[in-house]
Amino acid sequence: MKLIHLTDTHLVAPDKRLYGLDPRARLAAAVADINLHHGDAQGVIISGDLTDRGEPAAFHALREVLEELSMPYFLGMGNHDARETLQTAFPELPCDDDGFVQYAHAFGPDADDCVLVMLDSAVAGEHGGLLCESRLAWLDACLAAHHDRRILLALHHPPMALGIRYMDDIRLQNPQALHEVIQRHGNVEHLLFGHVHRPASGVWRGLSFSTLPGVNHQVGLDLVSAADCLAGSHEPPAYGVLMIGEEQVVNHLHLYMDDSRRYFFHDTLEAAQSLEALDELIALQRDERIPTREREPLSNTLQAAEAAKE
Repeated sequence: MKLIHLTDTHLVAPDKRLYGLDPRARLAAAVADINLHHGDAQGVIISGDLTDRGEPAAFHALREVLEELSMPYFLGMGNHDARETLQTAFPELPCDDDGFVQYAHAFGPDADDCVLVMLDSAVAGEHGGLLCESRLAWLDACLAAHHDRRILLALHHPPMALGIRYMDDIRLQNPQALHEVIQRHGNVEHLLFGHVHRPASGVWRGLSFSTLPGVNHQVGLDLVSAADCLAGSHEPPAYGVLMIGEEQVVNHLHLYMDDSRRYFFHDTLEAAQSLEALDELIALQRDERIPTREREPLSNTLQAAEAAKE
């Protein structure tokens, strides 16, 4: 099965920009690209920081863009979001008995399918995350209820340090408590999170994890600065393509607004001695390999990406 992972969309009111960029346009470009290339995906997971300031207008804009998706989407809470405003904008969003945005969604009954468990790690007024006793108890009961299923666990805050000191200080503040619940059940296969605005993957206490660049702005890869300094950048946004098979979980990182050249290696393009010559060969290759009926959607998606960059 295939799932898409997006994170840190940081939408603002429609008349605003964020670090000189338009988060709504960049999200719209992601939606267009996902619809075009991954219409067979079973859903899009968005792991928090849906908005930058929690404004009703930003959540309204988010809903308008996400309604263009050709598949369901699954929202999570981030430290930049306002829980009540989110629930007002998306009244259908599941919550637990204490009002936290926590829920489980089973994608199918087959062995290679999984259950998405979304956790709410946000704390009002704080950038760091926490799973209080009630949220941990909910997770404990949820994993027990799905004891015979493969679990994909999503939340906003990473439980581990990634080496960027500012972000490490505002990660999940009680990772040991989360680990104890996960370890007690043994059915969590992969951990997804956002918050850090960087591509990263690895293993935490025996559990594989992955995270992504944000949709709008990024955190620079700075592993030496003190914790009071956070580097920002306009590196390209990305989404993850999760391929979940019976024996593995693979997460492909796709830089959907990257305008690098694309070509087929098994033709004779390696003979090009300049970028101009390469571009000519790419044009010929594309004319030969891509039927006319398939070019228009590609053009539309590139136009959406270009508009998002302006």
